[in-house]
Amino acid sequence: MKRNRVVITGMGILAPNGIGNDKFWESLLAGRSGIGPITLFDASDLKSRIAGEVKNFDPHDYIEPELKPKRMARHTQFAYAAAMMALKDAGLEVSEADLPSPTPVVVGVSTSAMDIIERSISNFAERGENGISPTAVGALTPQAAANVIADRIGVHAHASTVSSACPSGLDALAIAATMIESGAAELAIAGGADAPITKHTFAAFIATGMSSCRNGEPERASRPFDLERDSGVISEGAGMFVLEDLERAEARGARPYLEINGYARQRDDIPENPGSGLLGSMRLALANSSRSIDAIDYICAYGPGHPVLDAAEVRYIKEVFGERAYSMPISSIKGVTGNPLAAGGPLQVAACALSLRDQIIPPTANYELPDPDCDLDFVPRARKAKLDSILLNVRGLGGSASSLVVSRSHKR
Repeated sequence: MKRNRVVITGMGILAPNGIGNDKFWESLLAGRSGIGPITLFDASDLKSRIAGEVKNFDPHDYIEPELKPKRMARHTQFAYAAAMMALKDAGLEVSEADLPSPTPVVVGVSTSAMDIIERSISNFAERGENGISPTAVGALTPQAAANVIADRIGVHAHASTVSSACPSGLDALAIAATMIESGAAELAIAGGADAPITKHTFAAFIATGMSSCRNGEPERASRPFDLERDSGVISEGAGMFVLEDLERAEARGARPYLEINGYARQRDDIPENPGSGLLGSMRLALANSSRSIDAIDYICAYGPGHPVLDAAEVRYIKEVFGERAYSMPISSIKGVTGNPLAAGGPLQVAACALSLRDQIIPPTANYELPDPDCDLDFVPRARKAKLDSILLNVRGLGGSASSLVVSRSHKR
């Protein structure tokens, strides 16, 4: 059976370190963090008071007034805005001429519409059932983000939602790629979005030890692989992509960012062995991409800045790559972006796409003091490199792990 080649031809990025490809990439290369004091709510009574907020985002700048953007959850606003940015970046219009039937829309979410949920609970406590908005149910459902994008595209769009913790966005991308690879679709829109910076949700992350308490220096709080890391930093954002069959992309003169070669997901073998799912996901992704360990030029690591999870990822990279691990450049972008949950994998994919375009590896921001348990090449400053194939990892709460192999797209 023929397997179609799948490429990314458009990207839409909303991240704490910048909105749009150029601002996102420039700050990654500079190692300039998007982490700062929380402004979305009063965090003065919380132990951790820093996060990665998407700054200067006005939904009315990206969403048509008739769609009532203020009624949408914040992560839905992000997903819609990023999807429209991706279509524009791909040189496509929302029209039957540009978007084939079917056009799958696959969106990964992790925490869903927490702002709508928390507001509805508060309004109900104050005013009873009269305090609940009639639009709340539609806005708080997990599938709202995919639905609003599909509604904009029209009747030939198919909307799907994926929720598998932090890997959700990457898993959504892989599902869309599989549909194109099999011939079920020629083009798809996929990615992930999350907006978990609400008071109760954030307090829950603090309770689990998943949010750094380095409040006095927020821009240095997320420290992947660094000896002084204390935890990750929760953030928000979205990354959405236009995926196409390579033949279709070439026929319309599109210039692909990258080609998707192989993907796999796995769960940790036991809860007491966190991160162990990465061992299987990396091995299977390499096998599914028909690539050996020597073919990988760079690893875009999950690297959330968590003491246990960073060390575990390093351990399993060594198991998969052996001695090759010590000469392999590895970096994590979370020193700049924080951990935007379901949007994390898509932001890594965007970083890989721009790395392949410019032949530059983004640095691991705030990596300063080597940790004996993390003794690989973590690229403390942006580095020119010859890049053809990249492996990227995402790991999530609950033990799910996903890996993806991408490469420069070579013409048929």
